[in-house]
Amino acid sequence: MSRQLVQVQPESRGQQEGQWSTGLCECHKDVGDCCFALCCLPVFTCKVTRAVGACACLPLLDCIGCVPPASLAMRASVRQRYGIQGSVWSDCLYGCCCYPLSWLQISRELKRRAASHASSSSSSPSSSSARYSALFSLQGAHLV
Repeated sequence: MSRQLVQVQPESRGQQEGQWSTGLCECHKDVGDCCFALCCLPVFTCKVTRAVGACACLPLLDCIGCVPPASLAMRASVRQRYGIQGSVWSDCLYGCCCYPLSWLQISRELKRRAASHASSSSSSPSSSSARYSALFSLQGAHLV
């Protein structure tokens, strides 16, 4: 009698390590923020920047020069915080060519990571969960 070993690779249901949890053009995954950004992008960017923990007025610098410094800084900060692959060049490209989409992706990433962190730490609370509590309380609503 011969034995066969069948191995099935598990499917990943969460975001892959080192990747954004949503694509750049996946605005349909958060229609509320998309509508808000469409109506008033400057206020939306200030609210997202405040949620990251930076000065809320930082995005106002984006109107100076050809490279938006706040968009570049926020994307780089979120990438570093969550170990997302990329470079300053890709951040610059997205900030210059896909400005609103880049801010919406940052917003979705913050909300999803905060929600996943809160759900994983609900069984074993940690001291680092305090910094995510403000974002988690807004899950299902606008980030702002």
